[in-house]
Amino acid sequence: MNIDPRGPRFGAAITTVVLAIVLVTGSGWLLFAQTLVFAVGALFGLRYAPYGFIYRYLVRPRLGPPSRTEAEAPPRFAQGVGMVIAGIGAIGFAIGATVVGIVFAALALAAAFLNAAFDLCLGCHMYLLIQRIRPARRAGRTGKEVSTS
Repeated sequence: MNIDPRGPRFGAAITTVVLAIVLVTGSGWLLFAQTLVFAVGALFGLRYAPYGFIYRYLVRPRLGPPSRTEAEAPPRFAQGVGMVIAGIGAIGFAIGATVVGIVFAALALAAAFLNAAFDLCLGCHMYLLIQRIRPARRAGRTGKEVSTS
């Protein structure tokens, strides 16, 4: 499925604001809520992600159609990465390891900001790197050995 690439970027802008508030307030609950937002996008698809709803119904109609589309898989993978990072931060806050919570919230904030401000999706690049590595590994497992003589 292809998506409007402006949607994930819009979501990253909201995420940037939410995570900045987390860092200012030290709210583990807000970080947990953001983790759930990431989880919905990663596990059920970007069409069900809360920020995707906002974009699709309130913002996109005012922008017109996108000039290009992109595959959903890389941004969906990025949502999974965000879910793990924010989840670790939320657990840190929950168990009283505030430094862990702050560090992981800051990591998530940095990634969201790069996506929102510069259209640089770190999770998407991770996904593409993994896809490049996987075929090479599969080719090496075919059982065919290459003769060097």
